[in-house]
Amino acid sequence: MVAGYAVIDVETTGLRPSWHDRIIEIGIVHTDTAGRVTGEWSTLVNPERDLGPQRIHGISAADIRHAPTFKEVVGTLIGLLRDRVPVAHNLRFDSDFLQHEFARIGTPISPLHDFGVCTMTQARQFLPRAPRNLAGCCAMADIPLDGHHDALIDARAAARLLRHYLDLTSPNCPWPAALSATTSIAWPALEGNAAWVSRGVSAKRENHFLSRILDRVPQAAQPVRAEPYLALLDQVLLDHHISGAEADALVELAASLELGRADLERLHCDYLAAIGRAALADGIVTDAERRELELVAALLHLPSTAVEQALAEGAKSASTPVPRFELHPGDHVVFTGEMDDGREIWEERARQAGYLPHPNVTKKVRLLVASDPDSLSGKARKARAYGVPIITPDAFARMLS
Repeated sequence: MVAGYAVIDVETTGLRPSWHDRIIEIGIVHTDTAGRVTGEWSTLVNPERDLGPQRIHGISAADIRHAPTFKEVVGTLIGLLRDRVPVAHNLRFDSDFLQHEFARIGTPISPLHDFGVCTMTQARQFLPRAPRNLAGCCAMADIPLDGHHDALIDARAAARLLRHYLDLTSPNCPWPAALSATTSIAWPALEGNAAWVSRGVSAKRENHFLSRILDRVPQAAQPVRAEPYLALLDQVLLDHHISGAEADALVELAASLELGRADLERLHCDYLAAIGRAALADGIVTDAERRELELVAALLHLPSTAVEQALAEGAKSASTPVPRFELHPGDHVVFTGEMDDGREIWEERARQAGYLPHPNVTKKVRLLVASDPDSLSGKARKARAYGVPIITPDAFARMLS
């Protein structure tokens, strides 16, 4: 017996699964056979690659780091689709991506668009003057659509379109063939019931990295132990941001060096003093230099008095030396992800500054510029393995200037 409809929307890294684009978010809304909503579910999905046009779907790699893979949610997904008519706005698009994801885990499925309902196609009959896109159909049917390109929000909107179509034909069902075909679909028996993960999870789960450092008995910071940590800290703060992956790296290194919170607080003060010393080199601390000091202090959770203390320490010639990252002419720089001006423009800027854009990350590469510093691209994963700093395009622009 048909349980009702399963209205689906997927957000993806691009438009073509045949070009290795992947699903990164799934939203499903259940309705009964009259179109009344009975439940909903959504989750981010880790594609184990970069996220494509983030300016469109608005999903961050920081959130994706916490998300399950498709294989880990497939059991839940099958349970949500079984004995229901699949529905989507542009069902072929969603169907193609789901087919490819199932094929990747070795379990092919039938094309959903062969027996489902596409609210975009049906708009020709029920909303003949509406544009084909979801926003246009919703506007014509007086359905609100706030937060477009969020999978669950779009699935809710498509579910309301479905209800609109059903109301226009009530009490008859306009798709009897779809209802009858659904009951004969044999879904694979797969397990995988990972917890769903929503947008914004990183802000909820990721405390400041210092909160993850053990409180060990304070020890005198030995230079041989402090230098690797300070060098990594300098790389992390190149773009005035501590990504989730960078926070993990700092915590892991601190643990391997047996550094406690008191040790790190002292090293962070040393690092801030080094920046203060650089600012004082010409005898004047500019507004921009002070803003940088204040930003770094905030990123390291240092007290409000830390900047003045750093400037006082920086004026002392005996201050602890801190390694600073620098690019030199001829250094190799790699770019990854979709950037506002296009990757080719950024590569040309690097050339004009004397650096050498490189297509892939190798041990000779000095810097990776990524549209998202938590990027899951192959280049980003290799950069982290080699200890290559990852910074944003904005940070690279500051370095160029």
